[in-house]
Amino acid sequence: MDKWPLSRRAVMKAMLLGSTAPFFLGSDAFASSCDDHIVRIGCMYAPDTLNPFATWGAAWPTFFSYDFLVGVDAQRHDDRKGFAREWSVADDNLTWAFKIWPGMKWSDGQPATARDVAFTYNYLRDSIGTPDDLNVGWNNTGGLENVEFIAAIDDETVQIVTKSPTRWPVDNWTLIVPQHIWKDISYADARSTFRNDPPLVGTGPMIVSEFQQGQFARFVPNEHFRTGKPATAGMNLNFFATADPIGQSLKSGSLDYGVGLTPAQWADLSSDPDIAVGQSRIEQRNFLAFNTLPGKGAGSTKALQDPAFRDAIGYAIDQKTIVDRALRGHADPGVGLVMPLATDYYSDLADIRRHFDLAEAARRLDAAGYRDTNGDGVREDKEGKSFQLELITATSSGTLEMPIAAVQLIAGWLGQIGIPVSVTQLDSGALQARYAAPEKGGGGWDLVVSGTWLSPTPHDLLGLGSSKLIGSQNRSYWTNDEFDKLMAEAEVAVDLKRSQELVVQATRLIYTEAPYIMLCYPFLLEAHRKDCFQAWGTEDAVSVWGWFPLDRLRPV
Repeated sequence: MDKWPLSRRAVMKAMLLGSTAPFFLGSDAFASSCDDHIVRIGCMYAPDTLNPFATWGAAWPTFFSYDFLVGVDAQRHDDRKGFAREWSVADDNLTWAFKIWPGMKWSDGQPATARDVAFTYNYLRDSIGTPDDLNVGWNNTGGLENVEFIAAIDDETVQIVTKSPTRWPVDNWTLIVPQHIWKDISYADARSTFRNDPPLVGTGPMIVSEFQQGQFARFVPNEHFRTGKPATAGMNLNFFATADPIGQSLKSGSLDYGVGLTPAQWADLSSDPDIAVGQSRIEQRNFLAFNTLPGKGAGSTKALQDPAFRDAIGYAIDQKTIVDRALRGHADPGVGLVMPLATDYYSDLADIRRHFDLAEAARRLDAAGYRDTNGDGVREDKEGKSFQLELITATSSGTLEMPIAAVQLIAGWLGQIGIPVSVTQLDSGALQARYAAPEKGGGGWDLVVSGTWLSPTPHDLLGLGSSKLIGSQNRSYWTNDEFDKLMAEAEVAVDLKRSQELVVQATRLIYTEAPYIMLCYPFLLEAHRKDCFQAWGTEDAVSVWGWFPLDRLRPV
């Protein structure tokens, strides 16, 4: 058995309609890739459009066709550069210069230059403050408010000048798009109706040639890719509602790579000599969120707005049991906002960390005024109303599934301390509508079990508590001026030590206020076959932050 080491890896996963599997199992998407040299990948993902300005849910497949200017992979691996081949910052820590690959072309043969970079960022930046602000998708305006100037100095040089020191120019995740395709797309269309139908025009190694929502995306090799046309004949990215057909198809040879496997599948595939399995720490965190809203959109009881109530609930959650029983050990127990993989910012919060103790949870609830005064086994809130909390849950698009067993454990523990919980399972779209900002119809729930999988930057690590991100990253509606101030400083701190201090302070503050209880940081379980293609990654078989290894994968 080959195992990949624990490290960053592969892809994001989400729920979609379950009716797609029969289509795929009977289609040419599942013919043997050894025969036609087409790479076949199975994932649980639900892209709704190929327009990166309008959705967060299409990282796969768009990552294979577009480049970041820099991004995570380029900063970690010398052989995975994005649109820029090199970059530097001046002594003032404000002026950045990026050198673009000379002679690079878009997949339609048009020159890909620094002017496309300047266009992409200015297209976003110029939308700020308009009725159609491009703030709803993967390509969004976040961070651009701190940018003074972006321009192409020549075809191979981009200059970005920021208002204050920040690493945003290299740490943003904007996909660079071709000016000649997007210049005539209005902001209103870019944030909503424009679907960016295939064939895409990109600079990545694989270009989306066909897309069927809820079914598949087909790719052809980019003949103009900067290091040469890839050696494979193409790629099929197949979307599933569950992991069952992924595991089956890996064993039969109908898939070359599968991600989002269950622990049982992973264990079974590990004994197959033709298959290499891997598990990876990723940036996902699964959490229990409280609806902290007062007024419009509030939950069923004001207790949800009380930090003492939320803190007491934290003592009723056994993260280790969730990992051992619901995830069979394939996760790290939850602590604070920052996951262990983000080593620059992680803190175990040892001096303030809660421990599982139902008796302590009950004692704290009593002390906070939430008692069972009539002896019926159900506590009352401070207004004398018995508790009956609604917990809603779903797998958010772009995240690994949280097993329902974990939700059942939580409901059971809360029931033992006199807080009955009803559980409602939703699809990802319905969940997103429920946690939307109240002015957009969101709220009205009590508890949410969900997850996020974003980048290891201060902005994304702390986004769950940002007042500016209510209805998107901020699922609990919690706001705190001091937290916002710490986050704002951390986002622009160039000195890593100072940035670390600010992130830890913010993490401690939100932990004590407890709008979230972190449940776990799940591992990504995946596998690939070894008989059809070679040059899969060793530390990451398929990158989560780019198109690797599709530029170098080749038939055996």
